[in-house]
Amino acid sequence: MKKGIISFVCMAALAFSAVGCSSNPAAQTPSDATDQTTSQAETTEALSGSITMSGSTSMEKYASAMNEAFMIAYPDVTAEAQYTGSGAGIEAVAAGTVDIGNSSRALKEEEKQNGVVENIVAIDGIGIIVDKQNTVTNLTTEEIAQIYKGEIKNWQDLGGADQAIVVIGREAGSGTRGAFEEIVAVEGQCQYAQEIDSTGAVMAKVASTPGAIGYVSLDVIDDTVSTISVDGVAPTTETIKDGTYTLTRPFVMATKGEIAQQSPAVQAYFEFINSDAGQAVIEQVGLTSAK
Repeated sequence: MKKGIISFVCMAALAFSAVGCSSNPAAQTPSDATDQTTSQAETTEALSGSITMSGSTSMEKYASAMNEAFMIAYPDVTAEAQYTGSGAGIEAVAAGTVDIGNSSRALKEEEKQNGVVENIVAIDGIGIIVDKQNTVTNLTTEEIAQIYKGEIKNWQDLGGADQAIVVIGREAGSGTRGAFEEIVAVEGQCQYAQEIDSTGAVMAKVASTPGAIGYVSLDVIDDTVSTISVDGVAPTTETIKDGTYTLTRPFVMATKGEIAQQSPAVQAYFEFINSDAGQAVIEQVGLTSAK
């Protein structure tokens, strides 16, 4: 994690510990504020235990930052995440082997029928990426679908160089793959040159492969690749918020049963996410609030 994010996380968590979850501290009297700060401090000190989660590799940056901020606010609680893929995370929470299943897609009806509850914590954009030498800067949703179905095979047909398109995607069970294929309407039709099992590996493969195209969580994109606009709209926090960028999906932290049925530590974790400090972490890692 970058140094700037770590510093920000520390400040956000310490601010949460100091003022609690009040949305209007200015309206409090001095005694009210003192009582609330004391009460928050007592709650923070009393809370202990652990929170386990597993799931989406696309949510690693988000989960790492949120866990770190939460543990600063609640030093006697340990929050740990494993990155096993969305499908595996949902299976784990359904089986009761973890407290939270991280999923970078909406839950399926059959998953909900197993008692798993969809708690949407943020909205993420799916970025379409190509190698840095690619001169194509915009694709329509239909062109993306044609690429992934194997109907367009050369960048020359899209205004680029005479170069074969290398179609990179995620493995079966990936939340990013599921969301991408559903949005672009290519479920069960993709002709992948290679299926890769993590977000970081997709980034590395596209960056190092001439003619490659892939899809990843927007918040992990760096300057090793180029990002493609979709239907003339660049993927940014602003275009995700206003709905003009259409390749978006929820970040879900699923629980077995409602949040109110979870342990005190897990309930406190979701309260922290919804606090000003937690929302600031979401913004800092490049996601859009689900509130």
